[in-house]
Amino acid sequence: MLESPLQRNVALLSACQGLLLCNAVTMITMNGLVGYQLAADKRLATLPVTAYVIGTTLTTLPAAWFMKRHGRRAGFMLGSLLGIAGGLVCAQAVWLQSFWLLCLGTLLAGAYNAFGQQYRFAAADMAPPDWKAKAISLTLAGGILGGVLGPETGKLTRDLLSTPFMASYAALAGFAAVALLITSRLSIPPLSAADVHDPGRPIKEIAAQPAFIVAVAAASLGYGTMNLLMSATPLAMDLCRHPFADTAFVFEWHIIGMYGPSFFTGSLIKRFGVLPIMLAGSGLMLACVAIALTGVSVMHFWAALLLLGIGWNFLYIGGTSLLTETYVPCEKAKVQGGNDFLVFATQGVSSLASGAILVREGWEALNLFALPMIALASCATLWLAWRRRA
Repeated sequence: MLESPLQRNVALLSACQGLLLCNAVTMITMNGLVGYQLAADKRLATLPVTAYVIGTTLTTLPAAWFMKRHGRRAGFMLGSLLGIAGGLVCAQAVWLQSFWLLCLGTLLAGAYNAFGQQYRFAAADMAPPDWKAKAISLTLAGGILGGVLGPETGKLTRDLLSTPFMASYAALAGFAAVALLITSRLSIPPLSAADVHDPGRPIKEIAAQPAFIVAVAAASLGYGTMNLLMSATPLAMDLCRHPFADTAFVFEWHIIGMYGPSFFTGSLIKRFGVLPIMLAGSGLMLACVAIALTGVSVMHFWAALLLLGIGWNFLYIGGTSLLTETYVPCEKAKVQGGNDFLVFATQGVSSLASGAILVREGWEALNLFALPMIALASCATLWLAWRRRA
């Protein structure tokens, strides 16, 4: 049985994960549409989404190093402050009809996301070895709150003020403010002085481990595939003349697919092993593409995005669990930060490409572009399974 301090911290981290996802989902749901309205060149419509990912990518390593030196609680509070700033800047951008100010706001919100990506690692680091996968899963399960509250917030606040979407972005600053209050209640033991100053093994030595290679590949390619299709979905549905309420409905179920399985993914990993669960994630992403290629009705989008979310969950939690096998405490900042840097760099490329591919080639071509990434994730997982069996 888990000790109560760990249970309390996991519960608080799970709540913060939910608020982080409220912020992320609402932004992703709106940014493509708002970007399309404000951009002079419509091919840049998803650039605000890309700026969000770039903000995450550029901040992953600094966030990890900051927390190694100053502790998780201070890092999570700083991240929440960046989230408040990002929401307010985006609201100002919509009011002023400034595309580039919107990109700045989403960049700041992305930095908040970078700090928030450490929630799962904070839970894993506190847990005993046989509970790490479950601690990661339960923390990510808080994202289910974002799956419901995020799209509903966008829907209810879209026209609350005279300028569409202004109130929606302001609400995101409110979510980050609540996260700031929650993170102030965390009690996570800091690293020892020896671990803070011990550099550990060189990153090249750590990265040479097969488990590290597959963990990073699965998480990066899974996130890249998910983001490629997810970022373009609001615009694709708009071009198919589906109302915004239907887009919010599809996104609610996509986020439920992403985080709902977290209540049992850790148990599945404990029972069947991490690699079979990761392979199942790749298979679900293939099913997503197959459905997306058969039609563009609301139910096609719904089924495809739901399977995409579940597939991401299995790959992401599996990859994170596998990664925790590859380092010791003094090495976690560079390993966790390096992993997230590669994950979100891949996500940034896929986000930038999604809008251009969708506008130039269409929704069907965009889905075909996802197939090589899914195939690579599958092959990497099978390679590690073969090595371990041998």
